[in-house]
Amino acid sequence: MTNPRLSLRTWHERASRPLPDAVRGPAVDPAALTVGQVHLGLGAFTRAHQLLCTEDAAAATGETGWGVLGVTQRSPRVAEQLVPQDGLYGVLTAGADATSLRLVGSVRDVAFPGRDTARVLDALAAPTTHVVTLTVTEKGYRRTADGGLDTGAQDVAADLADARAELVGDGDAAARTPVGMLVRGLVRRHRTSGAPLTVVCCDNLTDNGTVLRGLVADALAAVPGADDVRAWVEASVRFPSTMVDRIVPATTEAHHAEAEALLGLRDEGLVVGEPFFQWVVEDAFAGPRPAWERAGATLTGDVAAYERAKLRVLNATHSTLAYLGALRGHATIAAAVADPDLAAVARALVDDDVLPTLTAPDGTDLHAYRDSVLHRFANPATGHTTVQVAMDGSQKLPVRLLGTVADRLAAGAVPYAAATAFAGWIAYVRAAGDGGLVVDGRTVALDDPLAPVLVEATAGSAEEAVDGVLALRQVVPADVAASTGFRAAAVAALRDLTR
Repeated sequence: MTNPRLSLRTWHERASRPLPDAVRGPAVDPAALTVGQVHLGLGAFTRAHQLLCTEDAAAATGETGWGVLGVTQRSPRVAEQLVPQDGLYGVLTAGADATSLRLVGSVRDVAFPGRDTARVLDALAAPTTHVVTLTVTEKGYRRTADGGLDTGAQDVAADLADARAELVGDGDAAARTPVGMLVRGLVRRHRTSGAPLTVVCCDNLTDNGTVLRGLVADALAAVPGADDVRAWVEASVRFPSTMVDRIVPATTEAHHAEAEALLGLRDEGLVVGEPFFQWVVEDAFAGPRPAWERAGATLTGDVAAYERAKLRVLNATHSTLAYLGALRGHATIAAAVADPDLAAVARALVDDDVLPTLTAPDGTDLHAYRDSVLHRFANPATGHTTVQVAMDGSQKLPVRLLGTVADRLAAGAVPYAAATAFAGWIAYVRAAGDGGLVVDGRTVALDDPLAPVLVEATAGSAEEAVDGVLALRQVVPADVAASTGFRAAAVAALRDLTR
């Protein structure tokens, strides 16, 4: 017999009977919440991270004004998952020894820009909305090689044209990009309520709040007649930086089956996360905010040290294990880190190359942090796949790996382990780009916004492939590309990997 689908009605019916100890319901009554936060990019990560934290903050304070309007990106899939479930979804926490299921009810509405842009713009403009959060991935910000907004891109230009129309109250056309949606919402907010707003970027970008503030400024500078909006944004909108950390693997059929067995209801919006959770937020807000610190977040005046440690220790090691693991046929990160050869590369990357570039955040032991990261990667219950982590390397490696390379070169050292990680990415591109990479019986295609460019750049011998990638200035900084020592180390590593 097929179990009923999760919804407010079916959950209340289910909660009237005894639940397994491993199952918890929402921390607050979803029906009591009103929307005070808009989230752009309603993917699995934010549902297992910030939105859970927002609900716990509301529960800790008794506030009911922190319901969330979740906005999908290019696909209506998440809306189709959550709208029939009244916004309810489960977070399956997969530990090495035990699994638990927590239902979250902080999402009070879901919108798809393809049909709901006007509703999203109204929410962004509403004076009852105090916080906007974003998780749209690195590539979602549509940046140029120098980090500015790509105003020449067709979809960005179309959103900016609609932002100009919004200046006179005529801007309801479907939004195409996250930054375009945000800017159009800011124009509408300035034109209507003019209330202060805080915009919180939660993507893995260095100094992400400053980056987003710059992209918004670039957008408004390209909109004729928006000078007053620019002045208002400078005075009334804040962009705090953040650092987020929780491993959130793709949800599999096995995860769905496990959650359904625990709950007795089908949950099409289920997400999975490891037990670890960290969120560091710069304490720089324009107005009210959820009491996230009451739900485990760290509010601080300086996010940079936390962010740098996470990007260079966790994210760089994650990517390294993904590329090298996939090349050796390992389907999961847990399998890759269990490979003694790959674990040795990962540890050398952190110990020899990364740690010398870091200053420990207050109260943080970086060696203990390294060990905790490798322990988390070894958790087989998350099922985080090498191919999932390996996607979008051209967007990830500049912030995860190449900053470490630049710092070590500036200190007069050749970062050999980082060169191996860089060569691993090139080898992965070559293998996946020509259809020759098979992982766990499945042929893997190259998933990267620069895929055609990368395939062309990595053709030929090891020397030609390394030189081709080093020449890509949208990926590799000039100081790294100019290093003969790093080039030689990467060529040698690529030859070894090829053999």
